[in-house]
Amino acid sequence: MSNPVVGIIMGSDSDLPVMKLAAEVLHQLGVEYEMTVVSAHRTPERMFTYAEKAYERGIKVIIAGAGGAAHLPGMVSSISCLPVIGVPIKSSNSIDGWDSVLSILQMPNGIPVATVALNGAKNAGILAAEIIGSADAELYKKLCAYKEGLKEAVLKKAEKVENQKI
Repeated sequence: MSNPVVGIIMGSDSDLPVMKLAAEVLHQLGVEYEMTVVSAHRTPERMFTYAEKAYERGIKVIIAGAGGAAHLPGMVSSISCLPVIGVPIKSSNSIDGWDSVLSILQMPNGIPVATVALNGAKNAGILAAEIIGSADAELYKKLCAYKEGLKEAVLKKAEKVENQKI
């Protein structure tokens, strides 16, 4: 991607099956992104550098996914003044994902992290696009069309269910 405006980071490559859903929806909406592994615990220097330099590189929103203790989103938010969207991930070392949810959700005042549902990377991608789209008319129109498509899909499903005979 030539000029990414969304940074997608995750604590481990094992998070990729979840986090790629954010990338897929951003791609669908035409939003440039970058994606990498940045571990808060194993590569703290990389995390600091990523968070400190993101704005200078043109990133407008950071999506950070993490499982277990899930410190990555909060730590990135403590370093960067960009909006951070946290994706709690149900990982092999998590307690049904609750530890990840609470670690990302319960941030202290002054260090906000928007938190989506457990494994909710697709919604994180949509939210990142909405944040950027609030100042980008073309992207805003794409988001409205995307949501209209969701509505149409539900109405088609409703009609199919209503026409079934049991």
